[in-house]
Amino acid sequence: MAATLIIDLPSLPEEGRAFAGELDGSIFELPKGDARAVGPLAYDLWAQRFESELLLTGSLCAPFEFTCVVTLKPFVKTIHLPQVAVSVETSSGAGLDVTEALREEVLIEFPTNPRCDQADDPEACEIDPRYLAVDKSPKDGVSPPPRDGGDDRWSALNDLTGLNDHT
Repeated sequence: MAATLIIDLPSLPEEGRAFAGELDGSIFELPKGDARAVGPLAYDLWAQRFESELLLTGSLCAPFEFTCVVTLKPFVKTIHLPQVAVSVETSSGAGLDVTEALREEVLIEFPTNPRCDQADDPEACEIDPRYLAVDKSPKDGVSPPPRDGGDDRWSALNDLTGLNDHT
């Protein structure tokens, strides 16, 4: 599996040429704790040169593991881009590496708030009720009930009054 997609400009016909294949998922270089690629970036593109730019049109597809913002569970969602148009400025060099431009097209489509009900195999996206009971009083009747005494670390904030008075 290739780590880069390099278009050889001198050998590219004037009418363009098709390029299809896969790039290793490591091209995404995502920080630890963020989403992570769980497969390759598949591409099916038509490349055509226009004066000082190379236009790539076609489709891109790559699977990622995200963490649900509601359930905090990992899930896999494939980013599908069935109709992309990527313009890359050409230089005088013979080979043009378009890997970074393809990478950016996929990353732009990441969900802002990934939810497991939007996964490739959707799951129920409901918060665990135990998390709703953490700061509740045992008298509130939430199930399961919070521990006796609750979490009173934040109760000191209730005693802060008059901080915004400008008298």
